[in-house]
Order: sequence, then C-alpha cells, then structure tokens
Amino acid sequence: MKKFFAGLLALVAVLIIGGAGFLAIAPPERLLVATNFAAKIVCSNSFMAGRNADEVMANDIVPIDPSLQLVTVENDDSARVTRASMLGLFASAKAVHTPGAGCRNVYDDSTAPLADAQADAGGDVQLAADINSDLQSLVENDELAGPGFRAVLVLRDGMIVAERYADGFNEKTPLLGWSMTKTVTAAIIGRLEQQGVLSRRDTGLFQPWQGDARKDISVADLLGMASGLNWDEGYAAVSDVTRLLYLEPQPAAYVLDKPLDAADGSRIGQDFNYSSGTSVALSRYWVDRLEAARATGRDLPASSQYPEQALFEPLGMKTAVIERAADAFIGGSYMYAPAREWALFGQFLLDNGRSGGEQLLPPDYVRWMFETHPASQGRYARGHMWVEPPRARDARGAPVDPALESVRWLAGHDGQSVGIIPQQNMVVVRLGQTPSKLGYRPEFLAKALIDAVN
Repeated sequence: MKKFFAGLLALVAVLIIGGAGFLAIAPPERLLVATNFAAKIVCSNSFMAGRNADEVMANDIVPIDPSLQLVTVENDDSARVTRASMLGLFASAKAVHTPGAGCRNVYDDSTAPLADAQADAGGDVQLAADINSDLQSLVENDELAGPGFRAVLVLRDGMIVAERYADGFNEKTPLLGWSMTKTVTAAIIGRLEQQGVLSRRDTGLFQPWQGDARKDISVADLLGMASGLNWDEGYAAVSDVTRLLYLEPQPAAYVLDKPLDAADGSRIGQDFNYSSGTSVALSRYWVDRLEAARATGRDLPASSQYPEQALFEPLGMKTAVIERAADAFIGGSYMYAPAREWALFGQFLLDNGRSGGEQLLPPDYVRWMFETHPASQGRYARGHMWVEPPRARDARGAPVDPALESVRWLAGHDGQSVGIIPQQNMVVVRLGQTPSKLGYRPEFLAKALIDAVN
C-alpha cells in the first residue's frame, strides 16, 4: 500500500507539473477572460477614479464570481499599468491607462499608451441645486436606492433636487455606465449627422460587407439592435461579448467579421438581438466617416478627441471618457463619468438635443431615438435605449406602470440606469454595483419620485 500511495502521489505530482506547464503556455480562454476583466476594471478604477486596487477587487470583481478570488492584481503606478494573473502564475493579463482615453487590455508585451489621446480635462460640473426635502427623503430610502448603490441623483427643470452618495464615492467620482455608453454612442451619431458627416440612413457601411447582404445594414438597423448579424451577448461563458471585451486585440475587426443570421439578409431590420458588438461597429463607422470628412478639409476635431470636444464639452461634461481599444472606441460598454455628468447627458436628451442655446443633434433626432423599434416587441427604442424599465430577468416582460410609459432608459450591467422622464421634466440617475440576481428595479424609485412631484 505504501508503494501504491507513493506511486499515486508521484502521478499526481506529474499531472500537477504537466498541468501547470499547460496553463502557463496555453491557458484556457475562460481564465484569460477572468484575468483580462480584472486587469481592465482595476486599471480604470485605479487610474481614472482614484480607487484602491484591493478595494476594487473586493467590491467590483470578486462578488461577480467567487472563483475570481483566485485572480491577483498589481498596479504599476509609474507606468500606469495593471497586471493580473490566476494565482499569480497563469493566464497573465495586462491593461494600460492613457490619460484622456482610459484603460485598454493589451495582448502583447507593449505597455505604451495610445499616442493620440489628450490629457484628462477634469474640473467641477456646474449644476444648480435646489434640494427638495421630500425627494431627498426618497433617495435616502435604502430600499429605493437599492443594494450596492454608489450614487443617486435627481434633476428637475435642470437643477439638482436630490443627491446621495455611498461611502467612498462623491460627486467627482467617475463611475462606469456599462451599456449606458450605447446611448452616448447614439448621440455621437446624431451629432455627426447634424454636422453633415453621416446619416442614420447610411448603408454600405464597411468594405468587408460590400460583397454580401450585409451591405444593406443601415446605421438605423444597428442603433435599433436589428442588424441581422449573428451575435451571442451571454456572459456566462466565453461568448461573443466576452471575447470582444477581453480576448480580441482588434474588437471592431472581430465584429465586422460576423455573418448574418440569414445569409440573404431577409432578417435585417426584422429581428431584435441585443448586441454590444453593434455599438462597437457604430463606433468604428463614425470614426471612419469623420476621418474621411477631415481628409477633405472639413474643420472637425480628430476622432480621438471628438466625443469630448463636440459633445461632452458643450454639455459641461468635464471628465467623461469613452475608453478605446486599438481599433475602436468601446462604445457599447466603457464610458466613465461622475453621476452629475450622466445627469447632464440625460438632461441633454430631455432638452431635445439642445445645450447652451445650440441645437447639437438634428431637431427630430431625440424624438426618433425615443420611438419604439418595431422589431423589439415594445422593449427597445430606435436610438440605443430602452422602453422597458431595466429589470432582473424574472421581472422582464411585466406590464409597465402607466406613469412610466413615456420614460426612456439608459441601462447598464450591474444596476446602472438613467431614467428620462419627459412629463415631469426630470432625470433620475442611479449607479452602483448591483447584480441582477439581487432583483433591484430602478422603476420603483422613478415611480416614487413621479408620485412625489404630482
């Protein structure tokens, strides 16, 4: 028996050593998704929001999946680089910060920042306040604010009427909007349409699509999540969206290579399929059209500075950043901005795309954005935003309270939302770390606020 167990122990040792070698040379993609995710999120929150890396791991990473406790991260503050690995040994990952462009995963030995970014602007957001005690009491209600909230802010008539932050966060903390970024991408499309650079009706968007039915996909199809492109938005495994965000060095090229669900194009504009890839494709398209216009002598900002100079600065958004990868803005997932700046963007849409007396979007564009897309069965609007309130899976499809039927929603992963409430001239921002399994529904906060002002 001693010889048996000695032999078994030797075999186990050989398997461990062999497995370690395999993991070091060719780690499974699932591990690489985990480490690249950790590196990216820690990098952004460390170098953009000034948060402690250990605190980000404890509060933003590990709660998503207990197995992420096996990931270790380390910041190099001088190089502005975050490195992550599994148990400090396997599936090494890296993210690099560039001032003005945020963090991006890097899949080679480079630690160089993006060369054409501009420095962070920074500064205080100028928003008048007229705190309403009744409304403030509602945002102070922990049940309405929800578990894991980090910021709740209410604008009415363009002024702050209620505002609350969790410990460790304040009005200057940039917070990740996740898929709320998609609506900002839609506004950038509208801004460029107003300047005559592109149109939501454009087709024939990319050279790789010219040889098949994808040439018939329009900008409007992409904005309405009805492109007909094959896409898996699931987050439980290595899917199209996790590959896009955490495995692909050229994410836009990855999206442009996706085929149609129906090769003849018959489903373009007909089937709703929520896809972060479509937002990256749109981001690639607007950059291409902008640079083509600049090449003809148009006096327009460079694409690397366009969101800041053409949209954010006129709105008074001083610190908002849409992060970039090597070949595209990650316009479906990665915008960081303080709660007050998310509120300013919501107010901009509430004001029909006007700011400072200037019409920045086509006069009909916001109304068009708010229209329900017919392919979505009443859930999604034409302009990369939601008609149905953001809800946990078990509440989706439930009837919408009549008081909320005109509300349109920016909605993002883990409980991010901006509710735009036209009838009460109100914007409600709620940001946090709130997985959908907790069942939080921001519509209850919005309904309580509506009832309070009626």
